Amino acid sequence: MISAGIGGGFSGVVDVGGVVVADEIVAADLGAETADGFASVTDLGFGTVRHLPPPELVRAVADATGAVRGSVLTVSTVTGSAARASVLRKAHPRAAAEAMEGFGVAEAAVRLGVPVIEVRGVSNLVGPRERETWRIGDALGVLGDALGAMAPVIDRWRASL
Repeated sequence: MISAGIGGGFSGVVDVGGVVVADEIVAADLGAETADGFASVTDLGFGTVRHLPPPELVRAVADATGAVRGSVLTVSTVTGSAARASVLRKAHPRAAAEAMEGFGVAEAAVRLGVPVIEVRGVSNLVGPRERETWRIGDALGVLGDALGAMAPVIDRWRASL
């Protein structure tokens, strides 16, 4: 199963107009605030907040597309401040991008017993909402290119199973 779309990239990890392939799909804000800080649903004993796509597929897709590999965070509210971006980076030091759909797609894939991969074209940097700097068209363009480049990779990977 492929989760593909656009998202925000973390500064210093990926540039706007770049591509990210998730080597880890994380529900970054699924849990509860406690007196000691945030506790994920995993910490609370209610499930997982992390899915790992097949490493060999991630590597092959990243090589074919020129994508950055890293954690893609699924968030329920898009980050709109430098402070929140900093909190996310501290909690998830390998974060490359944030989006809103990947973890749900990964959960569905697990339930169906199929592998999952997430690919994001980067339209903006995670942090203050500066809509005038967003490059949605460019992000969609690089995402389309990446999907084209990864199609034969996925075909070869599937044939090797």
